[in-house]
This record gives sequence, structure tokens and C-alpha cells, in this order.
Amino acid sequence: MTSQATPPISGASLATGQRSLGDPSVRFPLWPPLTAGCPVTSTESVSYPVEVDYAYDKVPTGLFTAAPGQPRGHERWAPLLPPLHAPGLGEGGTPLVPLGEGLWIKDESRNPTWSHKDRINRVTVSAAVGAGAEGIVVASSGNHGASAAAYAARAGLRCVVIGSAGTPPAVDAFLRAYGAVVLPVPESARWPLLRRIVERFGYHPVSNVTPTHTGHAFGPEGYKTLAYEIYTELGVPGAVFLPTGYGELLFGVWKGFAELVALGLADRVPRMFSCEPSTGGPLAAALRDGVPATRVPVGATAAYAISSAVGGYRGVVAVRESGGGALLVSDAEMEAARAELARAGLWAELSAAAGLAGFRRRGDAALDGPVVCVSTSSGFKDRDLLSAEGSAELDPEDWAEVERRIRA
Repeated sequence: MTSQATPPISGASLATGQRSLGDPSVRFPLWPPLTAGCPVTSTESVSYPVEVDYAYDKVPTGLFTAAPGQPRGHERWAPLLPPLHAPGLGEGGTPLVPLGEGLWIKDESRNPTWSHKDRINRVTVSAAVGAGAEGIVVASSGNHGASAAAYAARAGLRCVVIGSAGTPPAVDAFLRAYGAVVLPVPESARWPLLRRIVERFGYHPVSNVTPTHTGHAFGPEGYKTLAYEIYTELGVPGAVFLPTGYGELLFGVWKGFAELVALGLADRVPRMFSCEPSTGGPLAAALRDGVPATRVPVGATAAYAISSAVGGYRGVVAVRESGGGALLVSDAEMEAARAELARAGLWAELSAAAGLAGFRRRGDAALDGPVVCVSTSSGFKDRDLLSAEGSAELDPEDWAEVERRIRA
């Protein structure tokens, strides 16, 4: 069962507590992590997330200066992360790949389980270890579940993944390899079952449990490291375009740059652009309607990883505070962006190409400085992976067919 006692703090973290995004004056201790959002400011219709605060005046000089022998991944940024009680897998440190003049792709497929979710799960599984949980539970049929299973295995915790039909082949292989308990249920039953497992088993939830999205209190802190890496390699870009489902990645990257400004290392935050499937788009709807979060009807899309009916307040904060925008992209636009990435040697999941699709839709007008598009995961994660054409064996003497395939 989960312990409420404060665990020993791994020395490098400067985390001091949690505070509500609904009202930053509402503060809580660092432990236990508030996995159901702010209990003071949330209402029946809107769940306000909490974020982690730090002793910024104690950040080591030279943290953002590259030097030989610095640790790789989250260990490098430990002062500005919650305590890393769980061992890592070498997450982070992904490359910035140039794609034309002033355009860069941050390729998150190079993470241990081939997606950006490794950055968040190193932190959330660390929270589970710190809270004394025997296991974790996550509602996911994609990258989040695969990554959570890996980090749980690394930490010696049990992992329950509540999924649904249509799990991509690569994700299914990850889950089986790591020994996760997989419970396929109808999508509407995922979150009620997750809450029941938390109550009955004391497992630590590493995905959302609230009506509008809050997610894990510590989770987006792991995404800040994307901003730190971009800054140390490129400086502050003019804009960052990100595939967006619940908005946790969007918020984490925005917060990382906002911290750089607060530390006096940067003079501005890049404009943050969310890129959602045009068949839904709860963040775009919330910004349009001037509300903290909302629900929208969702149509069919192959970009399953970012298709969401419900949004959260984190994404609203990131777009609003950065002066960015909310973009809706079609499957056809994401397919074109995925093909563009492939021509440059980058194989991305369809959802992962939404950032580039959003940039191509908007264009580069009035963007001051280079642009970074985050590509979140590998093409191995697409659901249609095993239905690809062109892999059937052919007769090498059938030159007409050989020529047809080459010319096609």
C-alpha cells in the first residue's frame, strides 16, 4: 500500500512543494504527489493541475553550460526535477536535426522506448518509488503504457496497463517483454477501472484520473528537459510546434523555457503552438471559448496517440502565456508531414508528425528566430504498421514488376 510518509530526498533535487495552477497562492508539500489535481481550486466541471516549485535561487552555476563528463539525460537536470528515486534508462539527449533553413526537428524517437513518454515516466515512476507504492497503473494503448512498463520494470515495480482494442504491434511487444499486466477494456471503462485499482491495490496512477485532464503532478516536469536541451544547443527559438493531446508536453516545454527566463538565462519564451487533430481539438476549443478546459466530440483519425475528447488547463496556460496558437491539422496534412520527415531519414508515427504539419499549415510568418518541431515517436508505433504494402515477395525475373515498383 502507498505510504504517506515523506521519503528521503535524493540530494540533487531542489523541488520544494506543489502549487495549484488554478491559484498559484495555494500551495502543498512536495509529498505525497497530488495525482488528482488541486483539491482546493478544482470544481466538478474543471480539474486544475498542480505543478512543482523549486528553490530557484539555489540552482547551480553552470547547470546549462556544456562540459565534459556531465551526466546524460535526466541526471544532468536533477536540480530542476522532482527527486529521481527510480533508476533511468538514458532518457533524453535526443538530437536536433536540421530540416531546411531555420527549421529543426527534435527527434524523440531516439528515447529508450522510442517516444517522448520516457521523459515523463522516469519522473512519475520515481514518484511511485518515493511514495512507497508496490506498483503503478496507467490507462494507455500507446506510447505512455509502453514507457511506463519499461520504467516500472527498471524500478522493480509491478505495472498494470489498462488498454483497449487496437494496440499497435510494437507497443504490444513492449508490454509483453516488460511483463506488464495488460487489461483490455472498452475505452469508456478505462478510467473508472484505473481509479478502482488505485483504491484497492494502492498502486500509483501515472496517468490521468480526473474529469478534465490534470495528469500526474510531477509528470510534465520531465518534459522540461526538452526545453533545456533545445536551449543549450540552439538558444531560444522563435517558436516550438508540438503534437498535442492532453497538453502535458506543451506545458512542460513552455515551463522549461519560462524557468530559463526566471533564472536570467533567456530573455523570452518561444511561442508555443499546439497541433491537434482536426477531428477533435479540445485545447483549440478551450482557447476559442475562453474556458480553462472543455470536452469536444471526436471524429475518426489515424493519429490515435493525440486524439482526445477532453483537454486540460496546462495547455491553455502554455499557449496563452507564450503568445502562441492552437492549430488543427488533418490526417492528410500529417501524412504529408510524415512523408517529408521520411524523405529526410526520420521515420515518425503519424501523430508525431503533427508538429511539422502544424508548422507547414501556419507558415513562418512573424516567427522571430529558428523553429523547432517536436517529433514525438517512432513510426514503429503506428497501428497500420503490419498492413504496409510493397513487402510481398516477387519473381526477380519478372522485370515488368520490378520496374513498376521502382517507378512507383
